[in-house]
Amino acid sequence: MDAETSQQLLATAERLASAAETLDRVLEKLDSQQAALNAKVDRIAAAVEERTADAFEAADEANWPRKLRERIAELEKANNDLKGQAARLTRKTLSPLITALLSKSSVEVGDRLDPGALDKTLQSLSVEQRVAVKAEMARAGMIE
Repeated sequence: MDAETSQQLLATAERLASAAETLDRVLEKLDSQQAALNAKVDRIAAAVEERTADAFEAADEANWPRKLRERIAELEKANNDLKGQAARLTRKTLSPLITALLSKSSVEVGDRLDPGALDKTLQSLSVEQRVAVKAEMARAGMIE
């Protein structure tokens, strides 16, 4: 190779190296711009999602009073149903032990009992037993 061709090759190589450096700087600049755009897109997407979530929460808060009224109505209905069941399931009769005790003392078991006759009948029992018998009779509605 002669000197002129060598110089041309050297000049071409320098221009190619310079062009490569320029392309490298341009690619770095494009990468940084792409990163900046991605960050902006992420912030915009987050803002949109936040506004959407806030809108749903606001819609839910507007429905809270209606939802609470519906829930209260459901609970009141369930409470009334349970009260009705409890009223139907209360004991209306005396246990066989109390019925036997009253019959031994010649006390008739009817709708209501005479308090004096009941006290006389229960004298033979201890205080705790008398309280238990009277409580059971009150539950059955035979005494007040």
